[in-house]
Amino acid sequence: LEIRQQMSKTSTKKYQTMLTAACDDSYARGLLQFYGTRTGRFAGRLIQVQNLPQNHLPDLAQARALVKAEDFDALEMLYDSVPQVLSELIRTTFIPSKGCRFVVSDFSAIEARVVAWLAGEQWTLDTFRQGGDIYCATASKMFGVPVEKHGINGHLRQLGKVAVLACGYGGGVGAMKHLDRSGAIAEEDYQGLVDDWRKANKMICRLWKVIEKKVVTAIETGRKQTYKAKVYDPTRAAHNEEISDGDGYSPYFNMRDGQDLRFQIKHKDGMKFLIVWLPSGRFISYADPGLEEGQYGPQVTYQGLNQTTRKWEKTVTWGGKLVENIVQSIARDCLEVTMKKVAAKGYQIVMHVHDEIIVDVPKDDTDALETINGIMAEPIDWAPGLPLKGDGYETAFYRKD
Repeated sequence: LEIRQQMSKTSTKKYQTMLTAACDDSYARGLLQFYGTRTGRFAGRLIQVQNLPQNHLPDLAQARALVKAEDFDALEMLYDSVPQVLSELIRTTFIPSKGCRFVVSDFSAIEARVVAWLAGEQWTLDTFRQGGDIYCATASKMFGVPVEKHGINGHLRQLGKVAVLACGYGGGVGAMKHLDRSGAIAEEDYQGLVDDWRKANKMICRLWKVIEKKVVTAIETGRKQTYKAKVYDPTRAAHNEEISDGDGYSPYFNMRDGQDLRFQIKHKDGMKFLIVWLPSGRFISYADPGLEEGQYGPQVTYQGLNQTTRKWEKTVTWGGKLVENIVQSIARDCLEVTMKKVAAKGYQIVMHVHDEIIVDVPKDDTDALETINGIMAEPIDWAPGLPLKGDGYETAFYRKD
């Protein structure tokens, strides 16, 4: 039964898809659909490169060589599960053209940066600008002690990491449990960690409520609503001053220069839409927005595709989910701007996966990694103050670093 379960892994079926998708010259084309989701992000097609299994084998090159040589006796002797090896090698089937190598670069912690930038969470932005480790900084903020990777209180970094990934969009115990795949956290500690993160990130928590209030008001009144991030100024308030959950311009905030988020109701072809204008000038939309009474007041609804039933039906949303959509949309727009800059330098982007670009670079171009990472960190005109950073590596075949 265990063998049958291993052999039924859907990930290994990608090999057959690759054979079907490959052209006569061994190149696979048409793998990405432009604007494939609500947020405008690209969606995977055919081989589904946005959903490739991760690789954790320390000796990928050796495993690739054994599979290529069809030495399955050696594979069975060296590895516990041949299907698992085949699954982890899927990424490595993507190789550069002759005489080239892959330079892989991505935006480091892009969503954590964007949500902090939108919210005006100043300590988080300062951490990024100073090149700090956001997981260590978050753990330090949560627990009130210094935390250093592989150093003092280093064991707390994992708690900070899970909290950053789980809580940024209003996630609670369920999100913590889902992301704590290593089981590093006792289940009874989840709620306490969620509470600690929220106390350390009051501006982000405030963002969820403000965005939801803007959307509710836009739907109720039909009038355009605008959001501009406010940066908390501790020099203008007592240290024990609680941050207001309202959206009024408190004297304890400074306005940030830059573009706004705008929320507007539009009608087209007999249908109503909630339009969310992004800092880039692009917009995302929600069909047939409405309000219904919920446990804590008005709930925002819209018509959307249920990912489970694949049916078009009414969906309930709230501030945290709206913020997630907005943040991922802005991250997508950052990637688009940066890809154009990389291409303008003459580099050939052959694929991109989420916030990562894969570039086919001649082996004699030894400066490519530093150059591309530098482009990833360049400021974006419509996002003043957003601290970006590129992080990457070079490889003879695609893999997860």
